[in-house]
Parts: sequence; structure tokens; C-alpha cells
Amino acid sequence: MGYVQEARENHVKKKVEEALRSKMKQKALKECDQYTSKYAQCAAGKTISVVWQCRKQAKELNDCLHQFTNDAVLEEMKKEYMLQENQKGSSRV
Repeated sequence: MGYVQEARENHVKKKVEEALRSKMKQKALKECDQYTSKYAQCAAGKTISVVWQCRKQAKELNDCLHQFTNDAVLEEMKKEYMLQENQKGSSRV
């Protein structure tokens, strides 16, 4: 499959992509809830010192979030969306 053809198949409207990104972020936050809690506990009552005192928790949170919010995940979500749309279209005919 050529690059242009693959790009066409995975192309979604801007609003759809924004919705998929939002869904991706929500899932990531849900999956990484334990790390979010650890970071929040560390950051409670701190101001500027949170940067160096909570560095470990921040890194763990960012690493977890990145697993669920990267380009590969978004592309997979786009493919799933396009498959669903194609199935809807073919069932209408």
C-alpha cells in the first residue's frame, strides 16, 4: 500500500480528530489514575519546590500518559473509526 493511499484511508475530519484526541486523553488519565494521585499527593502544599521534589512522580505520570497518548495510538483510533464508518455506510446500502 502506498503512502498516499494509506493517508487517504486514515484521513478524518478535523472535528473527528479532535474528538478522538479528547477520547484518547480521557482514557490515558483513567488508565494512569494511580500516578496522577501520587503526583497530586506529592504536590499538595508545595509551590515552586514541586518541580524538584516531585520529579520522580511527574516522570512516572508522564511515562504512563505517553503510553496512551502517542501518534501510534491516535492512528489506531482513526483506523477503528474509519472501519466503523465504512461498516455503517455498507449497512445502509
